[in-house]
Amino acid sequence: MNKLMIKWIRSYQERTKYSHKTCKYMPTCSEYAVDAYMNYNFFYASILVVWRILRCNPFSKGGYDPIPKYKDKNWKK
Repeated sequence: MNKLMIKWIRSYQERTKYSHKTCKYMPTCSEYAVDAYMNYNFFYASILVVWRILRCNPFSKGGYDPIPKYKDKNWKK
């Protein structure tokens, strides 16, 4: 399921690469989503992505916001 989501996000990025960019965050929301789906299971990554999109509003200040890192290295997948 993660591979399907990554493929869908990459196609979205290709279709919109020449559009006007106004993202407040670094990495962009689509890159954040790809990173989340590459590093976490589908359900947790989806929660992270939805939370990021909800934070992307006119009242947020933006800035550098990478995906959260694992607290315990043995827990990774």
